[in-house]
Amino acid sequence: MDLVSNLALGLSVALTLQNIGYCFVGCLLGTLIGVLPGIGPAATIAMLLPATFALEPTTALIMLAGIYYGAQYGGSTTAILVNLPGEATSVVTALDGYRMAQAGKAGVALAVAAIGSFVAGTIATLIIAAFAQPMSDLALRFGPAEYFSLMVLGLMASVILASGSLLKALCMILVGLLIGIVGTDINSGQMRFTFGLLELADGVNLVIMAMGLFGLGEIIKNLSLPPEERTTGLLTSIIPSRAEMRRVVGPILRGTALGSVLGILPGGGALLSSFASYSLEKKISRTPEKFGTGMVEGVAAPEAANNAGAQTSFIPMLTLGIPSNAIMALMAGAMILHGIQPGPGVIRDQPSLFWGIIASMWIGNAILLVLNLPLVGVWARLVTIPYHLLYPAIVVFCCVGVFTLNNNGIDIYLMCLFGLLGYAFFKLECEPAPLLLGAVLGPMMEENLRRTLLLSRGDPMVFIERPISAGILALAAIALVAMASPYLRHRREEILVEE
Repeated sequence: MDLVSNLALGLSVALTLQNIGYCFVGCLLGTLIGVLPGIGPAATIAMLLPATFALEPTTALIMLAGIYYGAQYGGSTTAILVNLPGEATSVVTALDGYRMAQAGKAGVALAVAAIGSFVAGTIATLIIAAFAQPMSDLALRFGPAEYFSLMVLGLMASVILASGSLLKALCMILVGLLIGIVGTDINSGQMRFTFGLLELADGVNLVIMAMGLFGLGEIIKNLSLPPEERTTGLLTSIIPSRAEMRRVVGPILRGTALGSVLGILPGGGALLSSFASYSLEKKISRTPEKFGTGMVEGVAAPEAANNAGAQTSFIPMLTLGIPSNAIMALMAGAMILHGIQPGPGVIRDQPSLFWGIIASMWIGNAILLVLNLPLVGVWARLVTIPYHLLYPAIVVFCCVGVFTLNNNGIDIYLMCLFGLLGYAFFKLECEPAPLLLGAVLGPMMEENLRRTLLLSRGDPMVFIERPISAGILALAAIALVAMASPYLRHRREEILVEE
């Protein structure tokens, strides 16, 4: 009964005309910044923080929350249509979504992404309401040793993202790890592999990498082909069939469950959730060789996971006062600016604020579905634009989006460099997705390894003395043995022959 009464309190707060209006504004802004590459929800929330001073605390947080999970919706649009992830969380969606668009099913991919995000957001909101405190306790049991072990497991799973040569997939992961250590060492403060460029002191931005490898790389590949072979053109289906809807039920539910758990862990959240859910679906699929060629499951699972992860990342911030990522840190800052201390006291002292934000997530997901589904047909028709008109617009959007990240011209040169690398990877038949995951996990992996060894005074046995860490490392070892087995190598060779 407590849950029902608490949700009733939250709905009474969220359903006021003012809060619904600002929730709509946040969702609309989030969708727009998700579609426009490079801007990102963090920069938008940071710019809007001063504008929230005149609002009630609950209203301000509802609007900012709408921007965050609205961006998860919008980021998939350009990833599916033109292989240009609007958000880093949409990188995995591009793997199959863009292939669906090339096959004339852009509308189906967009609709599945919107429906998957809505279902995941709805279920994740219920999970937050029912299990916020237990899930926070689970997150507290993860120390640096457990995080390092989780990153190792993630790297082992990332090989599944690549089709074809196992050696090439491992090489791409290593390249990603090397790119990830570019920047300032968090412990010593020394700059590493920056070649004297201060612009690289903060490392290589993941959005720049994704836009170069996927967006510009695809443009260069298409321009290298004869005009009649360039990929745009078709639009054969907008509404998912019953068979396609049946196929995505399982991936959406599994992506929601995985994203809900990973979302509460610091560092990754929605980004790691999307990679992990795609790896899981490819692993359990009866036809893993078809992933990357336009599988609807490859769109549904990561879209559900990143939306669920985005929403459950509110749990540690609201219940413990511990932000799980940069955006949650900005949200915590907004609460402090309004005189509210994030932490356990929020539920006790500000129940209308806590439950109002949670209830607003349901309303926000409904608004996003209403906003996005009618636009599916409009967005899908973008693929019918002739390529000689489409690619200059994509390049302009890429350059503007990348420049707005740091107002640095060198970021545009970096994006062009990664575009050339993306084309080189295409010619060498190397998948770029493991490289991106290596770049994401590398810095977190190094930080937690060094932190663990400092706490244990250099004793590496701490990784197997802690039960959770030992269990995760055991799973990683099993995955490594399975990948090295002769049967799997033979299976991958069969898949290459089929392709």
